[in-house]
Amino acid sequence: MNVLGVGAHFDDLELGCGGTLINHARAGDRVTMLVITHSGYVDPDGNVIRKRETALAEGLKAAGIIGADLICLEYPTLEISFDEALTKRIQQIIDGRQIDTIYSHWEGDLHRDHKLTAQSTLMAGRHAPRFLMYRSNYYVTGQPFGGNFYVNISDVIEEKREAIRAHASEMERVNYSWLDFVERQDANHGLIIGVRYAEQFKVVRYLL
Repeated sequence: MNVLGVGAHFDDLELGCGGTLINHARAGDRVTMLVITHSGYVDPDGNVIRKRETALAEGLKAAGIIGADLICLEYPTLEISFDEALTKRIQQIIDGRQIDTIYSHWEGDLHRDHKLTAQSTLMAGRHAPRFLMYRSNYYVTGQPFGGNFYVNISDVIEEKREAIRAHASEMERVNYSWLDFVERQDANHGLIIGVRYAEQFKVVRYLL
C-alpha cells in the first residue's frame, strides 16, 4: 500500500491515527505524513506560543518514530482555506506517490483548520480506493463522529506514545492532557473490539 496521512498541524496525525500509520510502516507499506500548516502560532496578544521551527523539528522526530516520510505545505496556522489551490497541492502528492489509502481529519470537526483540511482532502482524494477519517481532539460538535472501523494498535501503543511525546512543546503546554485523553480513548475503543488498544475511524470508502 501507498499510505497518506493528512493533518492540519504537527501532532494531529500522531494523536488521531499514529498507531495505524506505525502498523502500515511495519507491514512494509510506504507511509507519507502530510501536514498542511507550519503549526507555529501566537496568542491574541501576539505572544509566541510555538515557533514554526520547533514544530517542524518535533514533527520530523515523530515521523522518524512512525517510519514515515514527512511533507509540510507551510500554510499559516488558522489560515487554511477550502480552495482549489490547496486541493491541487494535495492531489499532486496523491498522484505523484500513487496513494491508495488516505487517513484524514473528520469533516465534522469543530476546529476550522481540521474541517477545511478534511474537505480539501476529500476532494483531492476522491479517486483513492480507501479513505478513512479520524478524530484528533475531544471537542463536542453538533453531530456524532460515527466511527465504524477499528484498527488494533496494541502492539505499537508504546511507539504511538513516543511519537506524541516527540511534540514536547505542545504536550508540555497542555500538561500532556491530549496524550492522557488519547490513551483512554484508544483503550475504550479496544474494549469495543476485544483488544487492549484500538484506533477508531469513519469510513468514506474501503475497497478490499
